[in-house]
Amino acid sequence: MTKDKKRIHFVGICGTAMGNVAAMMQACGYHVSGSDQNVYPPMSTFLENCGVELKSGYEASHLGNAPDFCVIGNAISRGNPEVETILNKKLPYLSLPEVLKEFFLKGAHNLVVTGTHGKTTTSSLLAWIFEFAGKDPSFLIGGLPGNFDRGCKKGKSNFWILEGDEYDTAFFDKRSKFLHYLPELVIINNVEFDHADIYENLASIQLSFRRLVNLVPTQGMILVNADDPNSLAVVKNALAPVTEVGFSNNAAIAIKNFQSSSLGVQFEVLGKKFDLPMHGEFNVRNAAMAIAAAHFYQIDLSTIAEALQQFKGVKRRQEERATVGDITIVDDFGHHPTAMKETLKGLRQRYEGRRLWALFEPRSNTTRRAVFQNSLPEALALADGVFVSQVARLEQLPENERLNPEKVVASIEAKGVPAFYETDAPAIVKKLVPLLEKKDVIIIFSNGGFGGIHNQLEQTLKNRFEKTC
Repeated sequence: MTKDKKRIHFVGICGTAMGNVAAMMQACGYHVSGSDQNVYPPMSTFLENCGVELKSGYEASHLGNAPDFCVIGNAISRGNPEVETILNKKLPYLSLPEVLKEFFLKGAHNLVVTGTHGKTTTSSLLAWIFEFAGKDPSFLIGGLPGNFDRGCKKGKSNFWILEGDEYDTAFFDKRSKFLHYLPELVIINNVEFDHADIYENLASIQLSFRRLVNLVPTQGMILVNADDPNSLAVVKNALAPVTEVGFSNNAAIAIKNFQSSSLGVQFEVLGKKFDLPMHGEFNVRNAAMAIAAAHFYQIDLSTIAEALQQFKGVKRRQEERATVGDITIVDDFGHHPTAMKETLKGLRQRYEGRRLWALFEPRSNTTRRAVFQNSLPEALALADGVFVSQVARLEQLPENERLNPEKVVASIEAKGVPAFYETDAPAIVKKLVPLLEKKDVIIIFSNGGFGGIHNQLEQTLKNRFEKTC
């Protein structure tokens, strides 16, 4: 693909990655337009401020002034009016990962962060370390890092840091997105079963990771979780050098002297002491991976340590949304039992001695299914009280394949933890608020908006607090 292609149209432009790459292409001198069913702030405002031409809804007329090529997001499927027009008129089209590969990643040093959990935090931390060290990296992160004003940036150096998603690329390309990213260095945080809508079992996910491992050059590097047998299995026959990172005594880069306080964690890696203003063993491992990757590119450990101390985290990852009176509301993107379990463990350290209420929306394509019927209660029961809402878009799944939230609640109650099933956000807020006591912490788990429960809780608590003053 050459740069004489001037007009680019994004179908599904308001997705986080699509919007950020569209803005980056506009900044590189292309005329970018895009359409989406959900055109609203903050993404719509961001794109308009970048000069991107936005169109609401999907219509064939949006392609009237034929673009030189189109970018089709992975949430877009056949039957979409613009997709059908693109196919019927034989307009050139690419997936988002292909755009990155063709326009930006060829010839670059690409650091690809993968795994079922921790990708966003690890890639955000790695990008910040490189930025802090004066490397001016480019990056694409599936979230909003606290140290940057956006999740995608085209830097001046040859370094690209990418959050490597194992989800499929597009309706016309069912390979994992990360297989397009021409990796020089790969981080494998962990490998578990997820994405039940496209993967049959754990073995099929591991196959995709093995394909990624097979793309790493012999002069590159693979950093793998030393504590996760599923991750170690996918690098078994790697031709590229493999370095194990973790708490295991057998790890080549071992995490030692881990300590936790309300302010964060402290640990040692490569003989150096590090402080991180985050919580939980899983975030220590995320940080150790980023340290090892930065060290591979010869960033000195003292600089890395300074960067860690100034790391501001990621939006929707253990993010304090509000404190009303003495009750704290925390937002977290967690939607996999392992991620929620580790987050709750970390929050125990952060809010020592305080009660934790876990509110969970079964919304992802996996948690809507019965796949985690038994493991969800094990994770959520680490809280002091639990609310589970109705399965999102439940009409799309046969009843025998659907998660049963009432059974999840019953299993949690059987463990001696108060648990409740309520259909939606207003019902949860109505039931929860009278149960709250001083210094309680509410952690909201959802990979979506959960019906606006964050604002509803905050406003209801404000109203209660004002009445008691």
